[in-house]
Amino acid sequence: MRFLVTIRGVSMAKAIRVVLLCLSVLWVVPKECACRSNFSRNSSSTSSLPPLSQRPSSVNVGALFTYDSFIGKAAKPAFKAAMDDVNADQTVLKGIKLNIVFQDSNCSGFIGTMGALQLMENKVVAAIGPQSSGIAHMISYVANELHVPLLSFGATDPTLSSLQYPYFLRTTQNDYFQMHAIADFLSYSGWRQVIAIFVDDECGRNGISVLGDVLAKKRSRISYKAAITPGADSSSIKDLLVSVNLMESRVFVVHVNPDSGLNVFSVAKSLGMMGSGYVWIATDWLPTVMDSMEHVDSDTMDFLQGVVAFRHYTIESSVKRQFIARWKNLSPNDGFNSYAMYAYDSVWLVARALDVFFRENNKITFSNDPNLHKTNGSTIQLSALSVFNEGEKFMKIILGMNHTGVTGPIQFDSDRNRVNPAYEVLNLEGTGPRTVGYWSNHSGLSVVHPETLYSKPPNTSTANQRLHGIIWPGEVTKPPRGWVFPNNGKPLRIGVPNRVSYTDYVSKDKNPPGVRGYCIDVFEAAIELLPYPVPRTYILYGDGKRNPSYDNLVNEVVADNFDVAVGDITIVTNRTRYVDFTQPFIESGLVVVAPVKEAKSSPWSFLKPFTIEMWAVTGAFFLFVGAMVWILEHRFNQEFRGPPRRQLITIFWFSFSTMFFSHRENTVSSLGRLVLIIWLFVVLIINSSYTASLTSILTVRQLTSRIEGIDSLVTSNEPIGVQDGTFARNYLINELNILPSRIVPLKDEEQYLSALLRGPKAGGVAAIVDELPYIEVLLTNSNCKFRTVGQEFTRTGWGFAFQRDSPLAVDMSTAILQLSEEGELEKIHRKWLNYKHECSMQISNSEDSQLSLKSFWGLFLICGISCFMALTVFFWRVFWQYQRLLPESADEERAGEVSEPSRSGRGLRAPSFKELIKVVDKREAEIKEILKQKSSKKLKTTQSAAGTSQSQHGEIT
Repeated sequence: MRFLVTIRGVSMAKAIRVVLLCLSVLWVVPKECACRSNFSRNSSSTSSLPPLSQRPSSVNVGALFTYDSFIGKAAKPAFKAAMDDVNADQTVLKGIKLNIVFQDSNCSGFIGTMGALQLMENKVVAAIGPQSSGIAHMISYVANELHVPLLSFGATDPTLSSLQYPYFLRTTQNDYFQMHAIADFLSYSGWRQVIAIFVDDECGRNGISVLGDVLAKKRSRISYKAAITPGADSSSIKDLLVSVNLMESRVFVVHVNPDSGLNVFSVAKSLGMMGSGYVWIATDWLPTVMDSMEHVDSDTMDFLQGVVAFRHYTIESSVKRQFIARWKNLSPNDGFNSYAMYAYDSVWLVARALDVFFRENNKITFSNDPNLHKTNGSTIQLSALSVFNEGEKFMKIILGMNHTGVTGPIQFDSDRNRVNPAYEVLNLEGTGPRTVGYWSNHSGLSVVHPETLYSKPPNTSTANQRLHGIIWPGEVTKPPRGWVFPNNGKPLRIGVPNRVSYTDYVSKDKNPPGVRGYCIDVFEAAIELLPYPVPRTYILYGDGKRNPSYDNLVNEVVADNFDVAVGDITIVTNRTRYVDFTQPFIESGLVVVAPVKEAKSSPWSFLKPFTIEMWAVTGAFFLFVGAMVWILEHRFNQEFRGPPRRQLITIFWFSFSTMFFSHRENTVSSLGRLVLIIWLFVVLIINSSYTASLTSILTVRQLTSRIEGIDSLVTSNEPIGVQDGTFARNYLINELNILPSRIVPLKDEEQYLSALLRGPKAGGVAAIVDELPYIEVLLTNSNCKFRTVGQEFTRTGWGFAFQRDSPLAVDMSTAILQLSEEGELEKIHRKWLNYKHECSMQISNSEDSQLSLKSFWGLFLICGISCFMALTVFFWRVFWQYQRLLPESADEERAGEVSEPSRSGRGLRAPSFKELIKVVDKREAEIKEILKQKSSKKLKTTQSAAGTSQSQHGEIT
């Protein structure tokens, strides 16, 4: 029987109760099936079919959509074509007729739900539709209650969760992926802020919500969400576009319904918002509209010029081409779009799943739902609805299907989304759309078809993103900047610190614009380089009695009380977490300033050029080289011989006389001369360095301070002065762990100088820690009575602080770089900071100017190696001579053994060592003479032995 709702002849009160009861039933929370069994199958099962007597002659499948819509007009003929093709195909559902029961949802949630209930009366095993995400949310509860799979070919809402709606399945693409594609496109183009224009329903709100989440991960954001009432007229749309046109962003993402979306662009054209500088991005609804139109008129294309749109990508195949070719015969009066293919594939998906269902010997049975019988007392006959008993099993079969349709491979992932989602990126120009690239979650933006990249590893890196050239609104080929200064009458609110010290950097002024100084001139010069006007107003921050806290000033920017903070604001890590800084326009860093005094002259100043280690090593090498030369010259040079006392004096005299090149002893051996030449070169370098260093120490004015740098200041317990408002105080406390009680805030330059002069004992400070630009001014104004000690222990700079993700910060950074390259920053610096007194910033440290061993160890190494090599050659020669003299020494030793037969083995070796010493001590001429005599004697002995041998041979003969 059909489901009827009748209120004729019934009182108005009763009619209201009937309607409320119907609505309450629609939102019943679905209950889990009582029995859930494990289910496994093989889609290619070859099991035998059940007997024909057990199989139904026909199977009903429902189709729920809005007939009179762009999607519905294309879906209806696609449904009919699919039904005819399935019934004509003998390989699918043999002997079973597939019957599609159509129902018009009339673009209404209530009527759509009523239509879904009427479909369920026909004992359908699956329902295809709806196209509306809002209706899908409502009738998914019906599907859950009756266990009927609901396959939607047009509901793209990302929040249609498989957990909440276990019987809902999307056969088209999920808007979750489309929003990722748009976010990647925005990131590729370099835009950080967008305005979202969307229809205020489930699909619009939820899709834009996903887009906002994706953009947040890329450090971008939706600056404004402009919601359009469903079915809004042109007047309402115009009011909305006028308001968004006053904002700074010029990038618009339009996510509306196909049936009314063109009105947005038509109104935008009339408001002049389709010209140069604007960016319009449309979701898949726009290609759906254009594809559905047989001919797009010139007026429509006129206001769509330059729009970028995303269309569902379907793989090119012969099946797809054949389907498109036969479309004119299927529906000559209705336009074709991608949803027609999704509707066609949905029918085939159900048919193939039913074929598997029957091959596994399953039956289709229905039973009454006891929950629905509780409403039998009303005129709504819900008891006519039946539960599909095998619905859960059939749903699992559908989820496990894997085949290829008109739209390409049909397979579902664990989240019940179609695998390999992809979109085509279109640029509307001329007379129609032009493909400029593709997007897939496998490779991101690409100029090649996604299916060609599936065989390669996933790569969505920024460097891999590619698109063809795009013609933007106004026939511009260069990507628009994407934003302008807001045209809503509100000038840029600029917070400026009201300083009482170092007013050359920034201070209050009686003349417009009310402020002056180095930082203001830099900001104004950068503003003038921008390609667009920036109305602005300067607002002083602080009471004018003390320097304001710069951390609080930055916080005012974060709190949206200022758009930008301009002044001597240091770029530090903690501040960059909340605001965006421009490129630094001046370098800065913390230094220590302390009182200095002139170092007193010392009678031991002549020792200062070298460190203690250098003195020790130099003296040791003097003695070492002297000993080496004595060893090498002792056998050759008479001046290095004599009594031991004389030889020791000679070694010391020769060693230290080489310092002044006044040694009287001549070297005659080749090895001795080699060592001496190298050593004299070393002495020359040492003497020159010593003379230069000593001259500097005695002639240059030397300054000294009790504080040697930040390390000695931290370890002391003396008070430290810092400037009001700067980050120096927090840095000393948080980073260097200095007690807050030691920090003394100082108001102006007079207090700085007074505190340094008094010192810690008289209520002053031991030193001041401040930034380098301030210290340069302080030192010149103090007539160089103070100096910086130690090194600059932080490296940073000054910049202008803008609100987070402000595009103006990027343009200002570019302008500051241009000022630096053109030399304008230096001119502004000389204008405001041209110091009258110049003095050395940092005191010289006597210890740092001393010459250490690390500056000369190379020379000492060369000298040591040469000495070692010469000594090696010398002793090799001595041992060689000793070996030649050894036989004669051995004969003498054997003679001595006769008179002393009791000498031990150890005693036998002692004479050999003594003989070696004797050989070393002998003069070279004597050794040569002995060797000459020994050689002559050996020759005579050889000749005598030869003569004796010949005489003996003669006698024998």
